[in-house]
Amino acid sequence: MSQPTEFLWYIPNQDKPGHRGDSTGAGHNSLETLTGHARALEEHGWTGALIGTGWGRPDTFTLATALAARTTTFEPLIAIRPGYWRPAHFASAAATLDQLTGGRVRVNIVSGKDNLAAYGDSEGDQDHRYARTREFMRLVRRLWTEENVTFAGGHFRVTESTIVPRIEPRGARRHPRLYFGGASAAAERVAAAEADVQLFWGEPREQLAERIARLKALSQDLDRDLPPLEFGLRITTLVRDTTAEAWADAEAKVAEMARTQGVGWHDHRRAVAVGQQRLLDLAERGDVLDDNLYTAPGRFGGGGAGTTWLVGSAADVAGSLAKYRDLGITQFVLSDTPYLSEIRRQGEQLLPLLRG
Repeated sequence: MSQPTEFLWYIPNQDKPGHRGDSTGAGHNSLETLTGHARALEEHGWTGALIGTGWGRPDTFTLATALAARTTTFEPLIAIRPGYWRPAHFASAAATLDQLTGGRVRVNIVSGKDNLAAYGDSEGDQDHRYARTREFMRLVRRLWTEENVTFAGGHFRVTESTIVPRIEPRGARRHPRLYFGGASAAAERVAAAEADVQLFWGEPREQLAERIARLKALSQDLDRDLPPLEFGLRITTLVRDTTAEAWADAEAKVAEMARTQGVGWHDHRRAVAVGQQRLLDLAERGDVLDDNLYTAPGRFGGGGAGTTWLVGSAADVAGSLAKYRDLGITQFVLSDTPYLSEIRRQGEQLLPLLRG
């Protein structure tokens, strides 16, 4: 049975204004402003939004809870870190929010580098970090689906643990889906064994086809005991009324990034992870790859989902996203700035083409 395609956005969870070229007006991260984003997403056909995490930013779970309380269908994709959370504590918090919202919680597990010492974590080398993440995901899922869980691993242990409230199964959904990213060999083994959705950044289609094939093979090699792994794409989509207008605006944005040395864009540069380096290397192959994958932003400060952009009219961008969908990608997390106006523009121009 094929999975339905879903379209989410991104809500900037930032202490400072102007993230990736967003507006710098007062109250950029007030509850009223961010509730306005969440309600605009509901009104314009989006499923929900990714809310990012990192030390030095407002707490992601708190923000997600506040926005869920002020909306009716908005589904927060809540980014969280093992080490910042203990598994049973997190499983209980997420189950509570899921019960209160009628099953609207999604979770993005993040294992990349952060300011660990600031919140008392010491995750060790990469192998240690991903082994802990794998254990965290397995234990959280057990706590959501079993009672009286006893577990003694290399990183976590619980004894006779039953979280309350219990997760209520909703059709095929047994619990909140666990999204996961990462391009290293260690990260891919975690995704193949434990994730519900592997999130990719905006690589050329040929590269993603190779990664999807490798992850499917890994799932078999690791005797995955979960439903088949799904795949998602997190990318910037710069949409305008015409192709020419879109490219003119994209080039103007990159020129401004160059002028300001990427101020407001350097949010994935603390330590360049394998996936980030893959994106930065794309610029050496040319400014535009595939049909309209713009790599120049990565030269001037673009990081993460802001490193590469799909640029064009709504029809251009929809056509490219449809080709990613043909590879097997079912979860799309899109964004552009200013975030609020683009929620509306892309909800009105792009989503109808993607769902048509």
